[in-house]
Amino acid sequence: MDVIDPPAAPRDSTILELREFSRRLVRELGFMRATLAESEFAPSAVHAILEIGAKPGIAAKELAAILRLDKSNMSRQVARLESEGLVRRNAAPDDARSFGLQLTEAGQTLRRKIDRFATDQVSNALRRLVPAEQQTLVRSLALYADALAQGNLAKPAAEAVDGATGVAIAEGYRPGCIGDVASLHGRFYAEHWGFGAFFEKRVATELAAFAESLPAEGRQLWLCVENGRTLASLAIDGDLDARVAHLRWFIVDDSLRGTGMGRALMSRAMAFVDRHYEETYLWTFKGLDAARHLYESWGFQLTDEFAGSQWGTAVTEQRFRRIRPNAPV
Repeated sequence: MDVIDPPAAPRDSTILELREFSRRLVRELGFMRATLAESEFAPSAVHAILEIGAKPGIAAKELAAILRLDKSNMSRQVARLESEGLVRRNAAPDDARSFGLQLTEAGQTLRRKIDRFATDQVSNALRRLVPAEQQTLVRSLALYADALAQGNLAKPAAEAVDGATGVAIAEGYRPGCIGDVASLHGRFYAEHWGFGAFFEKRVATELAAFAESLPAEGRQLWLCVENGRTLASLAIDGDLDARVAHLRWFIVDDSLRGTGMGRALMSRAMAFVDRHYEETYLWTFKGLDAARHLYESWGFQLTDEFAGSQWGTAVTEQRFRRIRPNAPV
């Protein structure tokens, strides 16, 4: 007997269902209330505390982008959190005119309370689902959240962390990400190209130096994180004065291939470079056809190609270049 897939639901019906589910989630998670997570603070303030705790030293501008708040709203939120003794501003080590936000001891205490509440809330819900349903839920929410985020890429607050609780795209350094990303590169290039310890060390060393410089204007690191482990990465480094960016450390774990994660990372990166730079370049190897197809779909063109063996194996290195649409020639 042939197995026939049921016909897909009409698009309008799917839209209505997703809107209803979204409204239910907003209500059940408590976002309709004046305060959130059994605290005395509004949802935006609660999320600000969580993000500052996750990225100590984050700039108010970056925080506003993550939370999708305008400048004046963000300023009011930070001012209130400061007046409550939960947040303090510290001058950036490399620029006395810039400030980073950090939680005080009281802020850390509140963050732990919020984390316990949210963990209990999710845990209680998951008890009603079998493990297979839980994993399906996580993957589906991740895809939906990513699709929503891509729809907002044209807006000023494009550099947002996905709201999914499983696979999520996060910005900036996360503990363990350097080792994870180096491991992803080491395993992939050892299997397909025969690279060894020198290559993996080079990735880890240069990524560590880059991550240590964050947050920094014109630089960003995107990570796909699942259960605290990095499964994909992409970074933009660059020279703001020269208006030239370097796309680096782009890799996706085999478990996520075919999910659209690579394109999701590229979407964020291209929106970022188009706001800061006129030109972007990257280095890769001949033979990575899927990656080349993705690069070319975003406007990259091959400019240089030469044979080399600096990695311990003879390969053909390639340089691709992309000019920002409508950039001055």
